Amino acid sequence: MASLPVYDKTGKKVGNYDVDPADFAPTVNKQLLHDVVVMYQASARQGTHKTKSRSEVAGSTKKLYRQKGTGNARAGSRRANIRRGGGQAFAIRPRDYSYRLPRKAVRLATRMAMAGKIQDEQVVVVEGLSFDEPKTKEVAGMLDGMGLAGKSALIATAGYEPAIYKSARNIQGVKVSNVEDLNALEILRPDRLVISREAIDQMKEKAAAAAKK
Repeated sequence: MASLPVYDKTGKKVGNYDVDPADFAPTVNKQLLHDVVVMYQASARQGTHKTKSRSEVAGSTKKLYRQKGTGNARAGSRRANIRRGGGQAFAIRPRDYSYRLPRKAVRLATRMAMAGKIQDEQVVVVEGLSFDEPKTKEVAGMLDGMGLAGKSALIATAGYEPAIYKSARNIQGVKVSNVEDLNALEILRPDRLVISREAIDQMKEKAAAAAKK
C-alpha cells in the first residue's frame, strides 16, 4: 500500500491518498513496458529519409574511358556508387516505421506504468484541479508548492480542461493530458505525474474492470 500526497490547487498539502499499486497491475513487466515504449517511439518517426540511387544523381552515363589499354581499372558511368558524387548502392527510401502490439498488451502496459510510478513515489494527487480561466501563474505556483519547479511533469485531468491546458502550455517541461489519452510512454517520460483525484479514481475503476475480464 502506498500513500500519495494530496495537494490543493494552490500547492498546499491537504492530506494523503492511499492506493495499492496492485489495483492497477499485480506485477510490473519491464520487458512489456520496453516493447510498448519502443512501439510508440517507432510510430513517432517520420521516416522521410531518402538518398539517391545512381539513376537519380546528375551526371553523364557515358563510359569514362575505354575498357582496355589505358592502364587504369575499368570504369563505367560517373554515376556509379564507387565514385564521388555517384549514387548510393542501396539507396534509402521513405518508409513507415509504425507498428502495433496487441491492444490488451498496450492497455496492460499503461496500467503497469501507473503501478510503477506509484511504487517509485512519483505520483502526486490534486484535489479540485480546475480553473475558471487560464492562469499560468496559478499553475506555476501550484507546481512550485509541490516542489516540482524546474522538473518535468504531466498533469492528468479526468476530462478535457482547456483552462488547465492553456495555463500550463507555456511552462517548460509541463504537459497536460486527459486521463483517457494516457499511455505507458506519456506516464513514464516525466519526473512526476500530477493527477486529479477524479482521474486516478477513474483509472482505478477501469483497471478493476479490466482485471475481471
